[in-house]
Amino acid sequence: MPVYTFPQDLLDLQAALVEVQKEHDLFAQILSWSAEPMPGWKADKQLHSDHEPEKPDSPGYTPEQAERLAAYRARILDLTTQVITHPYWTTLSGPDRVEARTALKHVHDTAGPAA
Repeated sequence: MPVYTFPQDLLDLQAALVEVQKEHDLFAQILSWSAEPMPGWKADKQLHSDHEPEKPDSPGYTPEQAERLAAYRARILDLTTQVITHPYWTTLSGPDRVEARTALKHVHDTAGPAA
């Protein structure tokens, strides 16, 4: 894969997007399984398995949790929009643009210098 020289503002946007996605995912893990209050349930045993699926009662999200989740989603949408509409992408076309986008997604995976 070729080495791409991304503008610093695009690298910063991608880093911010990765960070907000991580924060969102960690927050989502502590939320109840349902946004609205719902009774729990237990399903029949699954074929070829001893697993019996079940969920406890869900109190739903508090207004603060719902607001925080919406804020994360809005920030992710905003950052994603800024990344995919960045002027840098007009300097590439076809497969090069796809490869560069993939490279940008993984540029922060390594400890080495940014590509």
